[in-house]
This record gives sequence, C-alpha cells and structure tokens, in this order.
Amino acid sequence: MTELMGIKVGDRLPEREHTATNVSLFLYNAAVWNAHRIHYDESYTTEVEHHPGIVIDGPLQGDWMSQCALNWMEGRSELLSFNYSNRRAAYLGEVLTAGGTVTDIDMASSVVGVELFVKNEAGEVISPGGAKLKMLQP
Repeated sequence: MTELMGIKVGDRLPEREHTATNVSLFLYNAAVWNAHRIHYDESYTTEVEHHPGIVIDGPLQGDWMSQCALNWMEGRSELLSFNYSNRRAAYLGEVLTAGGTVTDIDMASSVVGVELFVKNEAGEVISPGGAKLKMLQP
C-alpha cells in the first residue's frame, strides 16, 4: 500500500461539527462584504425569498472544508487547489459536519488528494468538494 508521511489512501480526516449563530453569520458576511439579507434578516428571508429560515452561507461551508484539510495536516502541507459546490441550502440552527477522505497520493510530487464534504444533520452531503495538498518535508 502506498504511504506518504504516514498517510494512506482511504484515511479519514477528523470531522468537525459547526453550528452557525446569528452573530457568527453576521460577522462572516461583514468580513466578506456580503450584504445578501438571507444571511441575517429573518423576516426578509422567510417572507420575501421564502426560505424556512436564515441561510448559512455557501462560501462559509467552503471555508470549513478547506480548514478541515489544512487543520488535519497541522502545518505540514500547503494547499495547492481547492474546489467545492453547494448543492443544498442549510439553515440557522442546523449542526453541519465537515470532513473528508484521502483519495490519492502522488509519491513523485508528494501531493495528497482529498475528497471533502459538509453534511447536514441527516448525514446528507450538502456541499461536496476536494483539495490537493503538497506535503512539506519535516
């Protein structure tokens, strides 16, 4: 079996649960200059855009996935590429889980590929993604 610095195809990244709050969504959207009211104004969100509640940002979920990959490597890698796609909305009050699995290892270039995800409370992947990480020599 191919192994690079103790990493093998099929290894699972540590999962992390995320529970967004009104305050964390407000601060995130202020930081990224996103003024879309579905992320902070409940009456607008439910009455005008007809969502069941405040919507958790798709880019925030992408940030959680990239953090999952980088935190897993604890400074032993650099992020070469990252992608994600939001497939289903998530709402304030939901507990979302970010995680992933090692899918491939290129020994010649010391690059590890990971499949990433954010799952909802039902265990459904609502945001799939992936990343390539260049392993740094210890």
